[in-house]
Amino acid sequence: MHTGRHNSSGVSKVLLKKSVVIAAIFSAAMGGAAQAESLTEALARAYVKNPAIASALVSVKMASEDIVMRKSGLRPKIGLSATSQYGFTMVGGSTTTSSSTTLNVSYNQRLFDNLQTTAQIDQARAYADAAKYGLRNTEQNVLLSAATAYMDVVQNTNLASLRADNVKFLRAQVDNARSRLNVGEGTKIDVAQAEARLAQAVASYKSAVNSLRTSQASYVRWIGAKPSGLNSNFRFGNVMPKSIDSALQSARRNHPAILTARAQVEAARYGTEAALRAFGPTLDLIGSICAIDCLGGGAQPNATQGSLRLTLSIPIYQGGMLGASARKANLGHIKSEIDAQVAANQVEESVISAWSGLQSSIAAIESAQAAVRSGQIALDGVIEERNVGQRTTLDVLNARAELTSAKEALYTAERSRVVAAFSLIAATGRLDAASLNLPVQLQSSDGYRARIEDVWAELRE
Repeated sequence: MHTGRHNSSGVSKVLLKKSVVIAAIFSAAMGGAAQAESLTEALARAYVKNPAIASALVSVKMASEDIVMRKSGLRPKIGLSATSQYGFTMVGGSTTTSSSTTLNVSYNQRLFDNLQTTAQIDQARAYADAAKYGLRNTEQNVLLSAATAYMDVVQNTNLASLRADNVKFLRAQVDNARSRLNVGEGTKIDVAQAEARLAQAVASYKSAVNSLRTSQASYVRWIGAKPSGLNSNFRFGNVMPKSIDSALQSARRNHPAILTARAQVEAARYGTEAALRAFGPTLDLIGSICAIDCLGGGAQPNATQGSLRLTLSIPIYQGGMLGASARKANLGHIKSEIDAQVAANQVEESVISAWSGLQSSIAAIESAQAAVRSGQIALDGVIEERNVGQRTTLDVLNARAELTSAKEALYTAERSRVVAAFSLIAATGRLDAASLNLPVQLQSSDGYRARIEDVWAELRE
């Protein structure tokens, strides 16, 4: 008997030391910024700080510059060239030298290209629209990821705290079982069962702390700061759809993935038109002026010479390249329409999935809350019955395990409800800073596009 009690005491002390060490780890893992951050503030920070949105914004501006580049196809091109040369000739003992310097100004402008450039300009505008909607899609993904990371930290914090309390409870049960064994009211089996549950609880606690650290890293990635004092309360306002039908209607009208696909269809259509226009004629205006030593030899250095001509070009046969380009563009148009249908189907699926997930999480919360209430009552009753000898330590351990499982299910369901709500809003296409009324300055490329689309960059800004 003495040896068995000594071993039980040794195991208990080891677990006690482990739980103390883990408590210190948990305190360190929970450390972060001194100031609490609400979910609204976290989303605003993610919107402003996350580099994915900044990168998408730059992509939109780059696409806007493509419009200007296409417009340059119908604008004049002016160049200046200067040539200076020196020559000599040796015949017998006689050497003759010559030098000349020529200054030329050239002018080249395409007057007509069968409207091919016009189609390319429209295509560039469509691609710029697609990039703009891509920015909105990136914004949605970042905000959804930020909300998910936020709720993961909340959930894992609650789980780590719950499992820390469970370690304390089970450590008390080990001490209680040992005390009852010492006075002859318990058995070694009770002690062994309590110690086994304590060991499992310690391992579960370590897992919770590691999960918390992982979620904190994800939080920093998406939100840009360490989490502290989180509060998952959030007012969705009128962005939350009232029914699945209204959610589907909003998605078809607003989702950036669908709008991007439609813009790409337009771009492909203009691409096909541009490819077909390439079969037509082109008319170019070409001019040049020579200002210095135009006649050569330096005989009349002040002479000026110029020319102006029109050049008409009609493609007859280009080795099959024009036909292949037209067929490829047409196939691209067909593919873009198919891709648009795929995008619409995916969005509709995500709406239905998010709606179902939200309803399921709401039901799961109600069920878990009822399980927690009944589990707490059952645990209190079993402990009282154990104290008067009507229940065993194993009954107490089982009741505690059921209560802990019910609380963990509640934390999981609460996290799922918030994430499902944000997922549903994202699926309807309204998960953006403006719709959520985030306290930020909205980032948009519309002003940039309007400012540069008609700029002749080499002449004015």
